[in-house]
Amino acid sequence: MKLAVRFAHAFALCALAVGTGVATAPAQETAAPKNPSEIVTTHSFVSLDPVPRDKEFQAAVVVKIATGYHMNSHKPSDSYLIPTTLTPQLPAGFTLVEAIYPAGRDEKFPFSPDKPLNVYSGSVTFRLRLAADSSVALGAATIPVTLRFQACNMSACLPPVKVPVSLELQVVAAGASTHAAHPEIFSAKPSS
Repeated sequence: MKLAVRFAHAFALCALAVGTGVATAPAQETAAPKNPSEIVTTHSFVSLDPVPRDKEFQAAVVVKIATGYHMNSHKPSDSYLIPTTLTPQLPAGFTLVEAIYPAGRDEKFPFSPDKPLNVYSGSVTFRLRLAADSSVALGAATIPVTLRFQACNMSACLPPVKVPVSLELQVVAAGASTHAAHPEIFSAKPSS
């Protein structure tokens, strides 16, 4: 009799665990998705230090994407997918010459086994070609930039978010001495 009671008790506990989803699913799969803005870290760079008036320069935003996540490229595979964009809010005297987005990489996912998606993962560098005209105020300047993306993992996509990034630079008079900054970022030819 005792053996029958123990067996019934053990059977009931197993049934309860399976029925409530407390089985042996890996913690990674059952964990709640991260906040989308925590999936990326950003670092910004400017190609000249300082930036003279009447001069073109570049800015770069390096984005590191958390392992296990990706975001659509700037030119996603389907029109319904949200592209990654980098949009500067330019102060007076600055103009955007060109936004340069790297090519994404085609990858297949369990939710799209037949059609690869064009995505960014790991680390990706976006560049902006900018110009400072003769009216830009001398001294410290900040150019706010918005990174917009939708992060996904292997099973779900999170809502699209906008992450603020700041470009910090010093503006000097036209013809003033300047030097190239961050050659490790700007010496490589950008891919678009």
